[in-house]
Amino acid sequence: MSTETTLKSFLNEAKDTQTFWALQDKNSEDWVVLDSINFENTEVMPLWSTEALAQKHCVEEWADYIPAAITVADWMEFWVEDLLEDGVIIGLNWQEDEACFELELAEFTQALAAVETL
Repeated sequence: MSTETTLKSFLNEAKDTQTFWALQDKNSEDWVVLDSINFENTEVMPLWSTEALAQKHCVEEWADYIPAAITVADWMEFWVEDLLEDGVIIGLNWQEDEACFELELAEFTQALAAVETL
């Protein structure tokens, strides 16, 4: 599966609920952000289109994390600017033992804007 196919699938699932998922620490409320495997000196924030996909990753080093919903509207209003300042990119629907698709924040946000319902 290509990054484009993964993005389309992600957007189709997020479109109906206007929500997607990240992992948040139960105690500190910090979000999972880690080193990119594709880009040097870059951090990536993994996002999932469903709670179930995100939940699968709440094991081992992420055992203290839980899936937390982010609405498309909140993403546009609060998240983009902070992540842009920090140079963070997006990891899409990561699966165990599969390729980790990463894309630029602007590319992800532009695609997301196309499915946002106002």
